[in-house]
Amino acid sequence: MLIELKKFGTTLVSRQAGKEAYAAFLPTLRQAGQNEDILIDFSGVNTFTPSWGDEFLTPLKEQVGDRVKLLHTDKNASVKLTLEFLGQIHSQ
Repeated sequence: MLIELKKFGTTLVSRQAGKEAYAAFLPTLRQAGQNEDILIDFSGVNTFTPSWGDEFLTPLKEQVGDRVKLLHTDKNASVKLTLEFLGQIHSQ
């Protein structure tokens, strides 16, 4: 299953917006097969903040685990740094 984050906007900021995006995505996620990878495509995203990412990616990873695969994360410094930061805070 491919999730193009740009469908949620090119500027992904705020906890509330991330929480709303995740809630909007849940019905689609339920359609994924149990072994199907969830591909998160960051193409076209200009701004990606830790607050938005924490509200969207964290519960997604909690629900499907290692099936989450991140695509095109190295093309934007905002995306790269936010993912590094989230990785650090959740590894503690």
